[in-house]
Amino acid sequence: MTFSGTYTALATPFREGAFDTAAFDRLLAQQVEAGVDGVVAVGTTGESPTLNTEEHLAVIKRAVDVVGKDVTVIAGTGANATSEAVHLTQQAEALGAHASLQVAPYYNKPSQAGLVAHFSAIAQATQLPIMLYSIPGRCGIEIGAGTTAELARTCPNIVSIKEAGGSAERVSLLRQAVPESFQILSGDDSLTLPFMSLGARGVVSVASNLVPQAVVEMVRAANGNDFTVAEAMHRKYYPLFKGLFLEPNPVCVKYALARQGWMTDDVRLPLTPISDPVREQLDPILEGLGL
Repeated sequence: MTFSGTYTALATPFREGAFDTAAFDRLLAQQVEAGVDGVVAVGTTGESPTLNTEEHLAVIKRAVDVVGKDVTVIAGTGANATSEAVHLTQQAEALGAHASLQVAPYYNKPSQAGLVAHFSAIAQATQLPIMLYSIPGRCGIEIGAGTTAELARTCPNIVSIKEAGGSAERVSLLRQAVPESFQILSGDDSLTLPFMSLGARGVVSVASNLVPQAVVEMVRAANGNDFTVAEAMHRKYYPLFKGLFLEPNPVCVKYALARQGWMTDDVRLPLTPISDPVREQLDPILEGLGL
């Protein structure tokens, strides 16, 4: 499997504290209609830290059942305990997920050798293609370029990385270190175009929950080397890309989705709903884009 294009990091809708399957189905249908290449179920945007195991697997199963025949379903099954990550990944594979997103273990801050051992154990326990996820701002560590190269060499099903370190230089380092067949995707909407100019092939996007067709068009233009069109799209939506992170993700994107009637803006503690000062900053951005 190759990863290229737009993959939406889906928000998980809640209503009265429970997973809102009807809202999720509507969101999934919108994604398919807009032409996304895939969806990520239960990543950071899906509030994975506050879903219990039963809920976690229920969201993955729903995505597979509803759109698994139309687009790639990537299951967020990472954890800071290797045994838990293995269990979730095997369960997701049994449910029919097409791939797994594996975030770097958070809080316990393993060494790079620990990361190699962690991801290798997961890779050996599943047949699913694996996309690594490096986001040091949340995890406290990065998946080093050398570590990524070692994993790409020794684990045939580790085939991609979602890079969310905030640095274009990291893309250059990775592109030099890993085989050409190993795909790099941006983990930040605002950096998608710079990253793609350096060899990334697409994005795992938060903004595409709201504007999937726009993100799809921008990424397709960049992959087609039409950076004039891609840059125009980037400039138009850049305020949105940044505005969605004025509060911890997914607070802002859920608020924006609620404005459009897709779902409630319910988030689970310790996240709290959008604050009034941030709402006052975000509303003009959304209104300017007709959202």
